[in-house]
Amino acid sequence: MSARLALGTASALGLGRFAYGLILPAMTGDLHWDLARAGTMTTANGLGYLVGALAAAAVVRRVGLPATFRAGMVLCALALAATAATTDYAALFAARAVAGFGGALVFIAGAVMAPTAVFFAGTGVGIALSGAVVPTLLAGRPDRWPLAWAVLAVAAGVAAAVSWGATREPAPVADDGRPPKSPLWTVAVAYLLFAAGYIAYITFLSAYLADRDATTAQTALTWTLLGLAVVAAPKLQRNMSLALGIIAAAALLALLAPVPPTVVLSAVAYGAVFMTVPATVTGLVRAGAPPGRVTGVLAAFTVVFAAGQMAGPWLAGLLADRTGPGASLVWTAALCGAASLVAAVGPGRRQLAPGRR
Repeated sequence: MSARLALGTASALGLGRFAYGLILPAMTGDLHWDLARAGTMTTANGLGYLVGALAAAAVVRRVGLPATFRAGMVLCALALAATAATTDYAALFAARAVAGFGGALVFIAGAVMAPTAVFFAGTGVGIALSGAVVPTLLAGRPDRWPLAWAVLAVAAGVAAAVSWGATREPAPVADDGRPPKSPLWTVAVAYLLFAAGYIAYITFLSAYLADRDATTAQTALTWTLLGLAVVAAPKLQRNMSLALGIIAAAALLALLAPVPPTVVLSAVAYGAVFMTVPATVTGLVRAGAPPGRVTGVLAAFTVVFAAGQMAGPWLAGLLADRTGPGASLVWTAALCGAASLVAAVGPGRRQLAPGRR
């Protein structure tokens, strides 16, 4: 079941959120955006994700986890199709927000039904697919960006169809009224900083590569290997503080040694750990939240995540417009480095045992 449900993160995150970073240079050039305006599209996705996280617990109570997951998958596919159908900035903003809303429903419902590393690693499938297809499709033809979104919409539709029958309602667990088993506030603070920081790297990575005249092949290879590294992430131990430190170091590596081999190494290191952070947070929530309240607590943490993810790309884009695309890497390094220090003093310093994966 987990493998098919992993198509949820492949669609909602890999295609619906992160593939935008690949298409961003083409849209920026064709639609004459600056980086702040381009970053606002990721902010729109974060806004939708925030609203979806706020609504998720109520939606689950009303229709159940399987229907919530399926609705989110359909919304993601439709939103990608809508992104392909317009050049109007407001309409694009709305489509990106709907993709974020659907993505939150998919993430929360899927994480409760299949709290395994495989579910989170599905994100890498969407990233790798995007990396293999989008750069070649857009090479020398930035005006083809609607076609790129249309291809991703078809892929999201296929993912929805394949995952449709894999959803199952887990056995109900009663709330015994006890307080959380462990304090989670440091995890929440670290998660907020992570959300605001990590998203800048993957949103502006292609813009950074384009600014350094990277070839189509280099961009495709970098993204594909990043995605494959996410797929391999379940084999890694999960230590939130260590993972955040690696993300900060990966961003600095690409900035300080911007030659193809080190940029690829940076992307692989980033890909290998960045989805272990939400996976670890989910595990800590399941371990620390009172029985019967896991969905609500996870939704609250997703709200925290969405708030950071909404602000990060816009602020990083403003900074990059004034100083250059490399500023987005500084932003990621600074915020994820700070998050690593916060996580080091709380439950996020722990590794999850293999059985908790």
